[in-house]
Amino acid sequence: MTMRFPGESAEYRAARDRLLTQEIELRRAMEAVASARRALPPGGVVPEDYVFQGRGPDGAPRDVRLSELFAPRRDSLVTYGFMFPRDPGDDRPGPQTGSTAQLSLDEGPCPSCVAFLDQLDGAAEHVARRLDLVIVAKAPLPRLLAFAEERGWRRLRLVSSAGNTFNRDYAGENAEGAQRPMLNVFHREQGGQGGGPPQEVIRHFWASELFYAPTDPGQDPRHVGTLEPVWNLFDMTPEGRPRDWDEQLSYG
Repeated sequence: MTMRFPGESAEYRAARDRLLTQEIELRRAMEAVASARRALPPGGVVPEDYVFQGRGPDGAPRDVRLSELFAPRRDSLVTYGFMFPRDPGDDRPGPQTGSTAQLSLDEGPCPSCVAFLDQLDGAAEHVARRLDLVIVAKAPLPRLLAFAEERGWRRLRLVSSAGNTFNRDYAGENAEGAQRPMLNVFHREQGGQGGGPPQEVIRHFWASELFYAPTDPGQDPRHVGTLEPVWNLFDMTPEGRPRDWDEQLSYG
């Protein structure tokens, strides 16, 4: 395959063809990693049926168990740990309007998480054809739902983990209680013992542990990097990823 674009030089085309070879190798590597992920042996059984708070069909808060986050005939559940409250060292401005603006800065939402969830809100309707996606935050449910409405999220399912240890157990909270943006995948399966009736078992399948792995100079963890359009779009440009910029809740 040989591509040509108007006005390009032979030097550009030769360099672009070399880059294309690297891009092909990257695609193969991504496929190999995805295949290795799918081939993981069974993960640990979830130790308890965690009770979250979510919005019921009538709009009122209600308790919802982890097992209830799985829809019928869907056996994969993806949870993302929304850092609400944000990291204690995050001094980016908070919301300018709405009830969330009345919170102290350290109680408010993480701008980077919000930018990621802005993007997931658009994808959620499509994702729901194949799996369950749930956003988990430590903030009380009324605070969480109020911010979602202020932000204009329409498709994301949000639950509060204020009353359980889910975040801590699944690396979404450190020893000091600070929240961490972990993405976890759980899988539901049927198991049985001694010829008895099948029993539902929920196992942990995968987590974005790359968040905690050492990084090379100038890199951030990129633990959910393949899911983030904003940063991947920057990678397509001559300027690349900005070193002196980060997501904000608004750009006045």
